[in-house]
Amino acid sequence: MNTIDLEKTPLRDVNQRLQGLPAETNERLWKLINPHGEHACAVGLTAPIEVHIDGHIGYYCAGMNQKAKVVIHGQCGVGVAENMMSGEVVVKGTASAAAGATGQGGLLVIEGDAGTRCGISMKGIDIVVKGSVGAMSAFMAQSGALVVCGDAGANLGDSIYEARLYVRGSVESLGADCVAKKMTPHHLAKLARLLKAAGVDADPKSFKRYGSSRKLYNFHIDNVDAY
Repeated sequence: MNTIDLEKTPLRDVNQRLQGLPAETNERLWKLINPHGEHACAVGLTAPIEVHIDGHIGYYCAGMNQKAKVVIHGQCGVGVAENMMSGEVVVKGTASAAAGATGQGGLLVIEGDAGTRCGISMKGIDIVVKGSVGAMSAFMAQSGALVVCGDAGANLGDSIYEARLYVRGSVESLGADCVAKKMTPHHLAKLARLLKAAGVDADPKSFKRYGSSRKLYNFHIDNVDAY
């Protein structure tokens, strides 16, 4: 394992080193210590490496990730895994607002709770939250899946498109155009795969599914108050 101390090495140099690794690198396991809440740590990674961040981290950690696996052994700030393309990001603690925002692929696992707007404008990413999520989660979510093993805050799935939402606990309220939907065998199988990938031992049948009623795809005067 390659260990880098962020108290001794500037974050810019750390990111440049990790971003510059070739796909065929033999240096595949990295550990970053003393992060002290740095912002934009381990961003833009394109090689199939594994990076462990030992401590709490700031905003936009692991943003724009491709192929790498980033594990945060602590809490993280706003926008973890923002615009993630592929790979995996695991948060061992809790995540702040906008976790997985605009993510286009890959898997984000949050072992604690997530704040408001989790999965906002998600475009293909799969997000599994072992705890609960805050208000306005999956706002304008276009595709992918958000799995919540706990509860969901107000206005879940507001203005949602075709993303799939699975919640095990209670939902404070649903946002505009978001409705409860039937859980089919196809959705149960998809959810089972996501739970297994995230290391969650839960019965898929204990979850409820939510999605778009497709009433806001085109403007209609009767729905004007919902826009």
